[in-house]
Amino acid sequence: ITAEPYLYQLLQAFDPDLQKIFKIRADFDQSMNRTDEALILFSGFIRTKTAEEGLRKFDRSAVAAMMEEAVRMTGRQEKISTSFPRIVDLLREADYWAGREQRNKVLSKDVEKALESRIHRSNMIEEHIQELIDRGSIMIDLDGDKVGQVNGLAVYNMGDFMFGKPARITAATSMGRSGIINIEREAEMSGKIHNKGVLVLEGYLRTKYAQDKPLSMSASIAFEQSYAGVDGDSASSTEIYALLSSLAGVPIRQDIAVTGSVNQKGETQPIGGVNVKIEGFFKCCKVRGLTGKQGVMIPENNLKDLMLCKEVLEAVDKRLFHIYAVRTIDQGIAILTGLQAGKRRQDGTYPPKSVNGLVDARLRFLAEKMKSFGASGEGAGTKTAQRPS
Repeated sequence: ITAEPYLYQLLQAFDPDLQKIFKIRADFDQSMNRTDEALILFSGFIRTKTAEEGLRKFDRSAVAAMMEEAVRMTGRQEKISTSFPRIVDLLREADYWAGREQRNKVLSKDVEKALESRIHRSNMIEEHIQELIDRGSIMIDLDGDKVGQVNGLAVYNMGDFMFGKPARITAATSMGRSGIINIEREAEMSGKIHNKGVLVLEGYLRTKYAQDKPLSMSASIAFEQSYAGVDGDSASSTEIYALLSSLAGVPIRQDIAVTGSVNQKGETQPIGGVNVKIEGFFKCCKVRGLTGKQGVMIPENNLKDLMLCKEVLEAVDKRLFHIYAVRTIDQGIAILTGLQAGKRRQDGTYPPKSVNGLVDARLRFLAEKMKSFGASGEGAGTKTAQRPS
């Protein structure tokens, strides 16, 4: 029998005789390492399959285009897909487009046309969402600066087609003891992994700013205009940037979209779907007009996963669009705000005009201000705290 691993595990759990009947179990991967040998075998597979099905011969450029798409299907530069049914379907479609042009050989542009047609058949929802963004029904800023607001990136999975679109993420902060409130969780629209990501934010803030004072703040984080639920931790770095911006009162660039997970140490972690996220934001920017300043910020560890479409690569080469790869939150906040993040000094403080210095001063002000109120929330006489300049 051939089945998905979870089905095999279910059968094994409900039928103890399964292992007696099927004594050998073998796993089949959906990809293999992209070695020279693998590429030669892949090229041979194309020759064999086209001959078996009576398809036109694929020239070198078409074979290279097929290899590129097979690598892109895995989402990793060092792998190549072994999902041969999908690959064979693409061979047939490319052959069809070559026939439309009355050519004896399949060229790379036939493979590209087949891919474009495949996307066009499946991207109706993507087009509808883009229309909503264009007319302002879904509110996305692609220029200027805003405090406590960052463009995150969401992935929509249609089964056989995935696409990315920007999503506005906002943070609001005040004095209080509630900590970070995940609005999606309160509305029961947040998955477990996203909830964990928000809890990591609190750990980051405690590690960075609460070594000499309590965190006396209330903060809320939300995916604006999100009505279908949110899961995954790929927006945790985006949420931190929105939170730091709100605390420091420093505006964030809206022409840069951000994706990436983060740990409690402030290190960015790789995420999935990086290519469709970048391409999705690029499409939004292209519709409104490329300014030469727009781009996407990703974790540095995702660089090896980039397999971007030709249009995005050309825009990057012409410096009309940018990819920013960062290792830490400090690197990212410096790019987004134009201010230095600021390193902790020997006395435990940060440079006063740095982002970390402004956040630290704000949190200290909130902690001291909170002291002037008793546990009941009433004022405690004349004790006051001065707001940091």
